[in-house]
Amino acid sequence: MGRRVRVVFTKYDGRLHWHAWLHWLGEDEHGVWLAAPSGTVWQRGSEPGVALPPSVTLIPRDRWWVAAFNAPPAKYDMYVDLSTVPVWSGDEVTMIDLDLDVVRYRGDRAVRLLDEDEFAEHQILLGYPETVVQAVTETAQRLLADVVTAEPFTAAYRTWLARVS
Repeated sequence: MGRRVRVVFTKYDGRLHWHAWLHWLGEDEHGVWLAAPSGTVWQRGSEPGVALPPSVTLIPRDRWWVAAFNAPPAKYDMYVDLSTVPVWSGDEVTMIDLDLDVVRYRGDRAVRLLDEDEFAEHQILLGYPETVVQAVTETAQRLLADVVTAEPFTAAYRTWLARVS
């Protein structure tokens, strides 16, 4: 696996959210693929870290999301965090987590939109600008269809995940 990359999600008010050190796998037309092999620790803010099953994270170019594709036994085979467009600075990529998540369950492959209540609350509490609310809402609606019918959600991720699990 390649060089280590720091992945950092913050919240809109600047608080540290989820963060981890992943490994560069490569790039393709969908973006940059990062590996989280077995034992990779993700930490939420300053809480104790948690080790998750192996996964690959896709950092797209110019998209309002970041996607993780998870090996078994993870509950979700795909988890897409709605966020600001990721920004690279050397070996670190940062984005603001904007609450909504689109997930695909492993067993029945049902697709769901999560955390709409948190998104509504943070629009007021954290003062999301209307342009952000609109971009996230439109992106979430598009993703609900894309994760069933479009790449990289249907097959492209499998080659990258196979290199990790």
